[in-house]
This record gives sequence, structure tokens and C-alpha cells, in this order.
Amino acid sequence: MSQQTFSLPYQHPFDPDEQYKKSVVYFSMEFAIDQALKIYSGGLGFLAGSHMRSVYALKQNLVGVGMLWKHGYYDQDRKQDGSMQPAFREKMYAYLVDTKIRFQIPILGKEVWVAAYYLPPDVFQSAPVFLLTTDTDGNDETTRAISYSLYDADVTYKVAQCMVLGIGGARLLEELQYEPQVYHFNEAHAVSAIFHLYNKYKSVDELKKRIVFTTHTPEEAGNEKHDIDFLNNLGFFSGLDLETVRKISGTKDNIFNHSLAALSLSRKANGVSKLHGEVSRNMWKVYPGIAEIDHITNAQNNTYWIDKDFEQARIIGDTDKIAARKKELKKLLFKTVADQCGKIFDPNVLTIVWARRFAAYKRPDMFVWDGNRFEKMMADKEQPVQVIWAGKPYPKDQGAVDTFNHLFYLSHLFPNMAVLTGYELALSKLLKDGSDIWLNTPVVTREASGTSGMTAAMNASLNLSTYDGWICEFAKDGENAFILPVAKGDDINKQDCDNLLDKLETTVIPTYYADQQKWRQMVLNSMNDVNADFNSDRMAREYYEKLY
Repeated sequence: MSQQTFSLPYQHPFDPDEQYKKSVVYFSMEFAIDQALKIYSGGLGFLAGSHMRSVYALKQNLVGVGMLWKHGYYDQDRKQDGSMQPAFREKMYAYLVDTKIRFQIPILGKEVWVAAYYLPPDVFQSAPVFLLTTDTDGNDETTRAISYSLYDADVTYKVAQCMVLGIGGARLLEELQYEPQVYHFNEAHAVSAIFHLYNKYKSVDELKKRIVFTTHTPEEAGNEKHDIDFLNNLGFFSGLDLETVRKISGTKDNIFNHSLAALSLSRKANGVSKLHGEVSRNMWKVYPGIAEIDHITNAQNNTYWIDKDFEQARIIGDTDKIAARKKELKKLLFKTVADQCGKIFDPNVLTIVWARRFAAYKRPDMFVWDGNRFEKMMADKEQPVQVIWAGKPYPKDQGAVDTFNHLFYLSHLFPNMAVLTGYELALSKLLKDGSDIWLNTPVVTREASGTSGMTAAMNASLNLSTYDGWICEFAKDGENAFILPVAKGDDINKQDCDNLLDKLETTVIPTYYADQQKWRQMVLNSMNDVNADFNSDRMAREYYEKLY
């Protein structure tokens, strides 16, 4: 029987608020809910984790469905010489509940067993979340391995992972006898569920009533595509004939575009910032019959992220208290710097941090491109700086790994430069608390939203950023942030690098050392401006109002 509330023991711990009674299931490949649950890689997970915490706070009738990754994403270890090395270690979570639910789905011509575990809401004050795994009795080593590592580098395994999330997630809801009013796909990873549901509802109109989609990718090339026969042989389309698949998913040839299928079969979709909404509408407008694309700007859960002393000082506008607390938290961060790098940093020195996923378009090493100017800045004893990098590249992205290691080797030359490993929720929090400047350098229009700067701003760190993603809705240059002008023409990399160093030399560093009153006022403005609009409670409300 279909129903809109779970049977025991998987009930919401509360009666949903009147405004949020509509039942929603939120599918996501990763959730960063707590440091202790390592089933995420980066921004998509941080966003989903904050969303699940706001669901709990607002008493929304929403349930998460994700994956239980045996090795997590990976552990960022070091080689003998200190450079980066991915390690894959088994994770155990005593607080997850084995639902004892087991079912099979066809993948690669095999009937693969899927087991479901449950994260009770009271463990981390989150939405109830079900996590799926193939690492269970009845599967051989090859099928167990589907749920070993998030974003497996092998394309067959990665698609199989998407099928476990999508088809497996839809099957789990049937096992629970739970039929939500809304299926929300956070990115296109779970799009295989749509074909399973089409078999059930037999009509595109019935599907569209129930499905909504969030896209996070601001360029067409970044959306996953695969050969339609390859997917069909894996079992991706739940037995539907390819003519039907092409017809309903907007596929004109043999290349299946996962995001296009999600947009073709959703009643509504959203980008994740105002700018990204515009970019997405422009990008997809050539395809007839796709869902309307609105925008709901990403946000982070300030209850989880904000230091309580900062928040108390912000509310009463006490900039002295904020500055004093910042020094305390810098000392705490610098213990990790000393531990990992053998360097003693000074809490009185301007501290710049670049920390997020290492990817080419985010340009992690832009700060060092002009070696002479970088060296001069690092050697300045009158107005000194300290710089910290952290972040995980995809383990198979050799270019990004090389960039990380290049920065690490370069750091040997400077006692005031550190490159940290282990960028997960806990280190992220330390870096936001302990930074004065949060550096953000993506190529403009390529960062759909970005959220790391939000949690930095919540914790009295000023954003120094290119004008992209959420920053366009937040930043007022010289009032609550430092913004680089948008580069034009052929060599945007050189322009952005020059503009970054100019901004540091002429504005950021002199303000910190010569005009602390202005600096403190900017920090307070930044904390106030980020507080309401970029708290995930606002985002979670908007998902109900605009999407569900």
C-alpha cells in the first residue's frame, strides 16, 4: 500500500510542520552530515549535509537516500617524502541501524544484492537518511566493490554506483511501502530511478508530477554522458526499450546525457545560485520540452558551522570580541599546521587560506603563478602574511594531484607557507575559524555556487574572490569582501593572477595592518550579511516553496 508516513521503526522523530507536510525523498550520491560519517567528497556533500540538518530544525517531511561507501571517498595520506597519497581504508559505523532490508537489482547481467542501513535523526540532528550498500552477503567480490569508493574511476563501476543509488533507492522505498509525493534528485546521479518509476506509472505526465531536479554543473561538457547501448547492457533503463528511452529522455542519437534526461522528465528544476540559474537556462534552452529551471542559492547550516563566541559577539556588534576570538582560533588551527608541517605560525599575522576540492578550474595555485611577486610578498617582514592550502583532488586526477604536490614542495622554501592533508569537515571548520582571508579563485561562470566562503564568512573570515557563484549575491567590494574585477579577453588567467596580487598588495594587506577599524567593520558586515540569506534554513524553506 502506498503511504506518506513511514512505518515503525523508521518514523520521523517529529510531526512535520504544517508548511512542510508534503513528503519528499532526496537522493544524493554524498552527504557530509558529520566528520564521523565519511561518505562525501566535497561541495555537493557539504551542501546535502547542511540541507539534512535544516530539515531536522524546520521539521520538514523529507528523507534522504544515499550510499554507504565502505572506504568513504579516500583518506588523504602522505608518501615518505610528505607528498600526497590516497589511501582506501574500511570504515565502521556502530551508530547506523541495519534495517535488515535486502533486495536484488540487475546490474551487468547479475542479480546484485543491496542492503539498506539507517541513520536515525537524533544521531546528528539530521533528516532520517537511508544508506545503500552492495557490500553484503550473496554478492561476489566484483559486485561488493560497487559501493567501496565514492566516484570510482572505472566508468562501469561509477555507472553501477549510480544505479544502486537510483534504481536501488526507488526499490528501497517500495520495500518500505513508502510512496513520496516528490522525488528530488540532487544532481543527475540517481537518474536511473526515473526509468524504474516509468515502468510503474507508465506515463511521462505521471512521472513529472513527482520528480524535481537540482543541477550543479554550469557547463555542458561537465554533464555526464554515456553510450546508450553501454548503459542498456548494464541494466540502466530497467528493461525499457531504447526507442522509449530516447523518446522520453530527449536523446536524439546514441549518446545519453544524464542531466538532459533529468531535465526532460522533471516538472521543475533549479540551479544553485542566481548566476547559475541564468547560465543553466542559457545552456539548456536549445532542448525543447525540458523543465523550467529556477534557482535556489546554496547555503550552509549556521547552527553546525558557527563558533558560538563569534555569534554572540556578532549579535551585539562587538568587533573587539570578534578580533580577540579570531586570535584564539588561529592558535588552535596553527597547532595542526605545526603538527603536520613543523612550522610555527603567528596569530598576529594576516593568514590567507585556500581550501576546497583541487580542480583545474578552481585554480588552486593561482597565487604562486607570478613567482617573483609571490616570493616578495612572502618575504615581507613589515607586513607579513601566512598562507595555508588544503583540499582533496580526485585521486585519479593526476593534474590536480600534481598541483597539490607542487604547492607542497614549494612550501619547503617558506616558513610561512603550509599545505595540509585531510581536508574533511573537521579540518574545514578549523580553517574557517582560523583564517583572516578565504581565497576563492575559480574561472568566472565555472563555479555554479561554491559554499566554502559562506562558512568562512560566518566565522569572521573575509572572502577574497573572483566574481562568481554565490559571491555575486553576497559581496560588496570593500564593504564585506574583497572582489577581483571580471577578466575579459584571451588571457584571463594572467589578468586574474595580476588582479589578485594587486588587490593583496594595495588593499587587503594594508587594510589589515594599517586600518584595523575598517577591517573589523568589514568582518562584522560580512558576518551579518551571510547570516540570514546564506543559512541553509532559508534554502530548505525555498526548496518547499519553489521546487516541491
